[in-house]
Amino acid sequence: MVVLVMPRSWLAGLRSRLGGTSASEDGLGILAFEAAAAMSRLVSLHRSLSDEEVRRLRGDVLRAEGVARLTSTDQSLLLRLACGELLADLDRAAATAARLGARCRGPDAPFLHSFDLVYADAKRGGGGLARLDAAVGFSRGAGKRLRKMERHVAATAKLYAEMDALTELEASERRMEQWMQHSGPIPAQSSKTKRDEPSEKLLRELRLQRQKVRRLREGSLWSVPVHKATKLMARSVLAVLARVSLAFAAVVPGLPPPLAAGRRTRPPGHSSGPMHQPTTMAPDAAIRHSAPIFLQNDAASTTTSLSQSIKPPATTVGGSGMELRYANVILSAEMLLSALRPAIRDEDVQDGMMELSMRDELYKMLPVTIRSAVKASLMERLRGQQVDDEAAAAAMDAVERVLRWLGPVAHDTLRWHDERGMERKQRFSMSPRVPMVQTLHFADRRKAEAAIVEVLVELSCVCWYQDQRRRPADWDD
Repeated sequence: MVVLVMPRSWLAGLRSRLGGTSASEDGLGILAFEAAAAMSRLVSLHRSLSDEEVRRLRGDVLRAEGVARLTSTDQSLLLRLACGELLADLDRAAATAARLGARCRGPDAPFLHSFDLVYADAKRGGGGLARLDAAVGFSRGAGKRLRKMERHVAATAKLYAEMDALTELEASERRMEQWMQHSGPIPAQSSKTKRDEPSEKLLRELRLQRQKVRRLREGSLWSVPVHKATKLMARSVLAVLARVSLAFAAVVPGLPPPLAAGRRTRPPGHSSGPMHQPTTMAPDAAIRHSAPIFLQNDAASTTTSLSQSIKPPATTVGGSGMELRYANVILSAEMLLSALRPAIRDEDVQDGMMELSMRDELYKMLPVTIRSAVKASLMERLRGQQVDDEAAAAAMDAVERVLRWLGPVAHDTLRWHDERGMERKQRFSMSPRVPMVQTLHFADRRKAEAAIVEVLVELSCVCWYQDQRRRPADWDD
């Protein structure tokens, strides 16, 4: 759930300047930003469940070499993880709709006031989703609601940016006033006029910026009645749940049954049917080829356990809280590899200082466990052996071979964290997001560390060879 945390004084000042209030039937007011963040999440989920994205998930993502080597080869297990993350995101949007629903009045108030219970009943199965569709009609007009939310999010994101600009101008005005109060007496009229010029320019900019903010406020969620925005979100939440069920119910137990064909909620261009049940693996094979992510417990196959299952256990990289650090180590190894390539190919290298700095930074990033493992493996590797041209080239090939599948997982890990950051660009982003299963979160920690150690040991051999080449010949005398 994305929540904007702003100082109360800032909010009070904003309301007084713009004539707005808190959420009311006249408009959402400052809660427009929370509503826009939830709507952007819903639009992102809609797009993540498109035909193209679902095919990409089942093909490119879940069958990627990095996922297979570090996480699992069990497609059913990976689909459960992907579905669980989608449901967890949907739960956050539903929670926002439920909080805003408590403020609603009018004919839709009973439905919106109890939306938390409505949503829980829809997830529970037993035909609750179909009954809700018959009563509320959320499967009709899904594409139109999607486009409306896109417009609302875009307008509200623009308002947020212009309000930031207004805040900066007002801070400049305060600094200007303080400077004028403490600048001392003015000896001449001409000096006074010269000093007033920047102040007048700033006041003009402030006046124009406040007018711009007022116009944007009228065209954004700030002025949309609470019950209209909440009803739009609530129906969209149920529509997304129906699409999750349509896409995953055949392969993920515990989801509500898909709606009948005439009630599917895909807008034009998203008309594909559900996934087909993949070829099942024997239970012992599934355990043998998978990281220990789930206990084998059929009773846990509910939508609640699905959305909670995305918490990685302690045996994974994410469960130990090391996913970002390991991803940065892998990316640093990639950069060092790029710096070493010209040298290993006998190209002229003018200065090795940058390479040495990169090596030093990479070493400082290593956790103690990996640092110790690299040292032990390197001592064993170099014991009684000389790293010549052939050995250095073989080490370089080994590094490239591992990073070919390990690097994409690290890049996706950083992108996953960036997409869930609090920056405005990401807060209101409506693009499909990187699935968590595509990152280091669920990677088996021992396997990930073994791959990183292998990369670092081979890189160390190449670096040692380069150091030997750079050393002057008379040092050996």
